[in-house]
Amino acid sequence: MNNTRQQFIEFSVNAGVLRFGEFVTKAGRLSPYFFNAGLFNDGATLGKLAGFYAQTMLDSGVEFDMLFGPAYKGITLASATAVAMAAQGRNVPFAYNRKEAKDHGEGGTIVGAKLAGRVVIIDDVISAGTSVRESVQMIRAQGAEPCAVLIALDRMEKSGAEGAMSQLSAVQEVEQSVGIPVIPIANLNDLFAYLSGPGASPELGQYKEAVAAYRQRYGVA
Repeated sequence: MNNTRQQFIEFSVNAGVLRFGEFVTKAGRLSPYFFNAGLFNDGATLGKLAGFYAQTMLDSGVEFDMLFGPAYKGITLASATAVAMAAQGRNVPFAYNRKEAKDHGEGGTIVGAKLAGRVVIIDDVISAGTSVRESVQMIRAQGAEPCAVLIALDRMEKSGAEGAMSQLSAVQEVEQSVGIPVIPIANLNDLFAYLSGPGASPELGQYKEAVAAYRQRYGVA
C-alpha cells in the first residue's frame, strides 16, 4: 500500500468518515464498515480530501484537460480538487451539471467551463454507476471525451442483490460499459492492509477478521 493510500485511509478513520461495526448496504448486505464522504463537511477536511483527489489524479499518469463533477456531491468535489491542483501547480478548468435545465440567464444544464478535451469525472463512490453513465453522455454530447473517473473508495465487491450477484464490481461494470478507467484514492485491499498494519489501534484491529470474511464472501478478483 503506497503512502497516499495509507494516509487517506487513516485520514478517513480519524475524520469519522470511515467507520466500523455493522451497517446495511444498499444491496442489503451486512457490512463491517461504512464510508460516508458526505461527512467531509468542513473546510479543513474538505481541503485535505481534495488534496488526496488531486495527488491521486496527478500520479495516475492519465492525461486530462479538465474536471467534471456530477450533481450533487461531485460539484463540491470537482471544485475543491481544482483548487488543490492549482496549489500544486496544475491549473485546470472545471464544470458541473444541474439536475434540471435553467431556462433563463445562461440557461442549460452545464455550469462552469466549457466541456472540452479530455475530461475527468469526479465522484465519491460508485454504487450503481448511474451518475457516471449520465455524465459520460453529457460530456460526449458537448463534443468532449471522458478520460477517467476519479473516486474516493472502491469497495471492490460484487454488484447486485443476494441471489443475483454479478461476478463484477460496480467499478468494473462501469469500466467495461463506458470504456474508461476508474481511479480510486484507495480500495478495500488498502483498508484491510491498514487494519493489519501498525497504524491501526487494537480497537480497530478487532474488525480485521470481519472485513476479511466480508471480502471473501463478496469481493471480486
